[in-house]
Amino acid sequence: MSFSTRYLVAPLLGAVLFVSCSKSEYRPEVPTAAPAAQQVAAAGFPEGFETGTKTAYTTGSVALGSGSWTLNDALIGNTTADRKTGAQSVRVRNLGVVGMNFNTTTGASTVSVSHAAYGTDGASTWELWKSADSGASYAKVGSTVTTSSTALATATFTVNQSGNLRFQLRKVSGGTNRINFDNVAIEQNGTTPPPTGTGKKFLFDASHAETAGNADWVLDVDAGVVPRYPTPAASGITSSTPETYWTAAISAWGVALVKLGHSVEQLPNGTALTYGNASNPQDLANYSVFVVDEPNTLFTASEKTAIVNFVKNGGGLFMISDHDISDRNNDGYDSPDIWNDLMANNSVQANPFGFKVNLDNIVENSTNVRTGTNPIMNGTQGQVTQLAFYNGATMTLNPTQNSTVQGLVWRSTATQGNSLAMAASCTYGTGRVVIIGDSSPADDGTGSPGNTVYDGWGENLSHPRFHLNASLWLAKLQ
Repeated sequence: MSFSTRYLVAPLLGAVLFVSCSKSEYRPEVPTAAPAAQQVAAAGFPEGFETGTKTAYTTGSVALGSGSWTLNDALIGNTTADRKTGAQSVRVRNLGVVGMNFNTTTGASTVSVSHAAYGTDGASTWELWKSADSGASYAKVGSTVTTSSTALATATFTVNQSGNLRFQLRKVSGGTNRINFDNVAIEQNGTTPPPTGTGKKFLFDASHAETAGNADWVLDVDAGVVPRYPTPAASGITSSTPETYWTAAISAWGVALVKLGHSVEQLPNGTALTYGNASNPQDLANYSVFVVDEPNTLFTASEKTAIVNFVKNGGGLFMISDHDISDRNNDGYDSPDIWNDLMANNSVQANPFGFKVNLDNIVENSTNVRTGTNPIMNGTQGQVTQLAFYNGATMTLNPTQNSTVQGLVWRSTATQGNSLAMAASCTYGTGRVVIIGDSSPADDGTGSPGNTVYDGWGENLSHPRFHLNASLWLAKLQ
């Protein structure tokens, strides 16, 4: 498909049209073909250094959420110059070492660490070391990492070792230049589910400009950074935890999934989107459901292949679009373009899902819904009786492309057929797909500082019911 004609006029109209694309400004089982084992976080991790106190560089031990750590020429930093998610991170100088005084007892497949230069300091290098004999001896893991940016980045190390392990972060050059470390995550190969016995892993995309402009379509943003694991840790969520536990516009959705016994992660910007790459700890094969809320950059050819094959081989895909001309980052493509390009121009199968996003823009509260025993519209989380769109798009369904496609909600004046669907679902291969044409119903009204969003999630009971029922259906739990 071609986008050039449409966007010849977009720059000329940008000052007027871009106003309407902000929600704040218009409102009165793991796939069967998975080559990699599912990964679960080690007990107590990720470690975000939020609970400890150590204000001096002198060597000492500090009690953290995961256990006791020794900090040598290192402290817990909480100043504005400390790079961090949340309130604190570790700050290391000279040849400092940050290490565990305890073992993770079931081994590790990968270890990932967020790192950045402190303040205006220059570059330093550091390494990850591991011990399999309770600290008697250590061996280096992977390559030496150079830290030069003041923006947090994530380094991931492949370990693939069972048994008792503990780790150290060692600064090996840079002199008095300081490094901040945060979000130390240890993942283990395994299939141990949460206590409910039915827990699934949900991955929310943050790698396609979901936070561009006045948008916040992720679970958590900390100081402008979207971390892999929302902070504070999901392990602290109880039945009474408010959605403000995390800070982003769809945090309510994530918190609700955790309360149901599932786990959630984000795919940070710059992280590879793959399917079938065993060396990528966030490969789609490690998750049951992939959620993409209003992408604002095109998927690459390899990403489109990965997504379609993920669904074909058993994965669940939750697609959220927005209205026509809702290009938040002014790159010439908005979410209707991006979704239509994924479906029409991939290497697996053209138009595999049997629907297309229309280039329209509607504001409507519709009660024209599918009734009966449909598990999305009448599932374990309750009955869906309406959807309210505040600048959203509709879909056209094509059963000749996919005979399983069906509408779930239509515009108020539409016939329940193949036109003007506000939400739809289908199966493809052994996987499942759900699409909704607006991000407003998932918006919980609590975005990052500086972003103004509205509480579509709490506007009526049908909005959380739709998203949670659909999530569970995609995960093959109903």
